Amino acid sequence: MNKEIQPSNYRPVAFKDLSNGDVFISRSCADAKDTIEIEGETLPLIKLEISSTSHPFYTGKQKLVDTAGMVDKFNSRYGRK
Repeated sequence: MNKEIQPSNYRPVAFKDLSNGDVFISRSCADAKDTIEIEGETLPLIKLEISSTSHPFYTGKQKLVDTAGMVDKFNSRYGRK
């Protein structure tokens, strides 16, 4: 790795999911305007609209659309006869 091109502000950052309030800590060099205190330590805060704790695909709450059934239903109504 070339140390000259590496970011100098790589630090622990708190990410907060706004849809469910979950907070997790990771390392990042992204700019943050807000801060949050977690376990007596003040960390930069980055607010997220959605994360893996609230995304329907990762939580298993995803609704599957039966497109094959819809196509068959359409063809049975309006298909060639």
